[in-house]
Amino acid sequence: MDSVVLVDDPAPGVRRVTLNRPEKRNALDHALRGGILEALRTADADEDVRVIVIRGAGKCFSAGYDLGGGNEGQDFPWYTPGGDGHWPRHVTEGWLSIWELRVPVIAQVHGYCLAGGSELATCCDLVYIAEDAQMGYPAVRFGVPDNHFHAWFVGMRKAMEMMVTGDSLSGVEAARLGWANAAVPADELEAKVLDVAHRITQVPADLVQLNKRVVHRQMEIMGLRTGIRAGSELCALGIHQKSLHAFLKATHEKGLKGALQERDEPFGDYRTSGRDGED
Repeated sequence: MDSVVLVDDPAPGVRRVTLNRPEKRNALDHALRGGILEALRTADADEDVRVIVIRGAGKCFSAGYDLGGGNEGQDFPWYTPGGDGHWPRHVTEGWLSIWELRVPVIAQVHGYCLAGGSELATCCDLVYIAEDAQMGYPAVRFGVPDNHFHAWFVGMRKAMEMMVTGDSLSGVEAARLGWANAAVPADELEAKVLDVAHRITQVPADLVQLNKRVVHRQMEIMGLRTGIRAGSELCALGIHQKSLHAFLKATHEKGLKGALQERDEPFGDYRTSGRDGED
């Protein structure tokens, strides 16, 4: 069985972690989520590694969490206290742990970067995105996000639009609004990321470690981590709404693909646009 995470070293000091479920658009099941964090922590403990790149195999970075039964028989990859809000606390705790790593982590985003995939990319230290990529949270059409990063990174007005429509941003928009560092043509993305990674390796590692924390500590003082954790409680409330129960009923009656097709039909995007997406 092929590994759901591939690891290579494309340049001196650069460790690359590739999400390897291309047939599932790198949908984030428990095994993949655990594999990502294990690979990141292993790289962070290696003193020869100065920067980490995360990317997706196939047509996209990640189309979101696996909603199609892919977690059956799998345990949660790390412990989180139970009760209402367990899932959003669990995934948020995992992705925000990237902030505490010694080395900077770069998200290399192409194709779809949706819902859980956008949470993973957002919690990386740097994001470079293909111009034609799509970053969004279509799951707001049946529920409440796990990680409420939008207002922090794209501003209140655009965040509100995304939250009440489920519409996505193009890579160009994502960079212009500040979610990504830069947007480049898809065929130039890898070279751009490796160039930035090389520049990071030229700065002393002990200073990079401290200066990475300089930025994150300021964001924490301004309330980003607290705000996202508070949002976990809103996500827990979303689980009890009639609309979510109606969507779950539709998945049983029509299958997940049919329910998502019906959800997105009025908008003409995601599955109804001819480009499949998960959540």
